[in-house]
Amino acid sequence: MWTVIVWPLLCLASAVFADDVFKKNIKERNYLLQKELNMMLGNDIVLSDSEDQANKIIMKLKNNELDYGFNNPQYFNYSKHFFEYKDDIKKSELFKLIKDMPKGAVLHAHDTGILSPDYVLSLTYWDDLFVCFEEENIHFLFSLELPKLPCKTAWQLMKHARYSSGNVKKFDAELRKHFTLVTKDPNQVYTDINVVWSKFQQYFITTSSLFSYKPIWEKYFYDTLKALRDDNVMYLEIRSVLPTLYDLDGNKYDAIDTAASYKKVLDTFLEVYPDFYGAKLIYAPLRFVDNKTVKEYLKIAKELKNKFPDLLAGFDLVGQEDLGVPTKEFLQVLSEASDEFEYFFHAGETNWYGTSSDENIVDAIVLKARRIGHAFAIVKHPLLMEEAKERDIAIEVNVVSNTVLKLVEDIRNHPLAVFLSKNLPVVISSDDPGLWEADPLSHDYYITFVGVASRHADIKLLKKLALNSLYYSTFPHKDKLIHEFEIRWTKFIDTIVQDHW
Repeated sequence: MWTVIVWPLLCLASAVFADDVFKKNIKERNYLLQKELNMMLGNDIVLSDSEDQANKIIMKLKNNELDYGFNNPQYFNYSKHFFEYKDDIKKSELFKLIKDMPKGAVLHAHDTGILSPDYVLSLTYWDDLFVCFEEENIHFLFSLELPKLPCKTAWQLMKHARYSSGNVKKFDAELRKHFTLVTKDPNQVYTDINVVWSKFQQYFITTSSLFSYKPIWEKYFYDTLKALRDDNVMYLEIRSVLPTLYDLDGNKYDAIDTAASYKKVLDTFLEVYPDFYGAKLIYAPLRFVDNKTVKEYLKIAKELKNKFPDLLAGFDLVGQEDLGVPTKEFLQVLSEASDEFEYFFHAGETNWYGTSSDENIVDAIVLKARRIGHAFAIVKHPLLMEEAKERDIAIEVNVVSNTVLKLVEDIRNHPLAVFLSKNLPVVISSDDPGLWEADPLSHDYYITFVGVASRHADIKLLKKLALNSLYYSTFPHKDKLIHEFEIRWTKFIDTIVQDHW
């Protein structure tokens, strides 16, 4: 009899206990998930009622795209090469909203890699342009007479070469291939990182004499500023090697003169478009040199600072890190000048671990870099991630660049996902968007939001990323800049709500 009574009671007690454990686990689960969400970049943003309404619209669009990809992984774009889906992105309603979004600043971009191959092709229609075709290579030169520079074939006027080709459309299509990395079979063409970097660097070699023609140089920069403004960017910090420019009269213009051209063009642009908040220069010569050359670079940087104190933001060294000279080789020289310049070093743009390439990040930190370009490999260095966060050193992330240059294939695996989850000081930029036929900044924002960030990441992340780009800039009057951003952001939010609610 006791068994008859006790057994149901034991079963009931067991069920109650199991239910208590279940409820406790559910509570702990929700707590852990919420605690993790509270750690993410953008968690400190408090949304207004209008922002909350806009957020619901944006998140519906985002979740629709993610749901489709989750249920149809064979069609999920971000697991593919960027070249396979870059044009499809433009059809996305969410992309169109992000394109209209005020995005703050571009803080990591290289001067002649921003505009499209079609734009570069249009420059070859200028008068007085000569061309030399040598198998896979092309050389350009603006001149009033036949160039005397070596050519394995023969120099000819571009317009004569074009119109004597018999098929101008085909001629231009072949010429255009020299101004882009985009190809139909990227994984077959770019078999490893060195192959794609070789093509990448060849673009700058091929176009150097085209762009360093002083009138072209100035037009390119003006049109770059306009393209950024059209993509709802407010401010730019541009990296440049400051090449020697030339003109038809045989004049040569050194690095200081080239910087003066930047200043002249910027002043002209701001007169026409006073709603753009300006640009600064990061002098960024090549790292494939010795200490003596770096000392010369720093002398130039000092002269730039003296002559253009409002233009020069700081100093960097550029080039493929895996094949270049590591920063530690220049540590003494750079240390001696660290009180004179702000540093914005490329560092850790590599997949390697425990090499000079990823350890460049250490040198960037000890040299008190204000921002670090790429820092792709910092995810393998938890101490360095904490140091960057504690020292408030921003990481300039360029997601499209990193996938095109073969650091990551499936964008969902980009270390930016970790940076965002740990609330590291991140800014989104675009590096050389013209070479992969992307918008100046919108593609990088969109792919970050949909392809990299958590499904739960919402409009707070977008706003925080834009604000970070302003906060970590060297613009001298940040309060003014951020105030203007808030005005534009409010208009953006109101437009979303009015058009979609």
